[in-house]
Amino acid sequence: QVQLVESGGGLVQAGGSLRLSCAASGRTFSSYTMGWFRQAPGKEREFVAAIRWSSGNTYYADSVLGRFTISRDNAKNTVWLQMNSLKPEDTAVYYCAAAQLIVVVSTSHGYNYWGQGTQVTVSS
Repeated sequence: QVQLVESGGGLVQAGGSLRLSCAASGRTFSSYTMGWFRQAPGKEREFVAAIRWSSGNTYYADSVLGRFTISRDNAKNTVWLQMNSLKPEDTAVYYCAAAQLIVVVSTSHGYNYWGQGTQVTVSS
């Protein structure tokens, strides 16, 4: 059974940083694509970042490019999302997701597994 467990969310002032983690278990993820999405109240879920586990290739939404960094730790089966220069508009529930086969990494329906989400709140 695949499990994705996010942690690291919290309350931070604008300009601050947080690091989210996603611990993956239940199978070998070496061929998977791992993604981070977020959903703010009253808004649709949106793509944040993704990483191809095997190649390490990374992808980012324009809104976070240059501020967020996605990475993975093969030994720990963990994906990280380092978030710097946070803005109030980054406030959302952040979800980790895993896709076995996906071409367009920004499409949420292509992901097979999802975590429960972790709240990130950025105060102005």
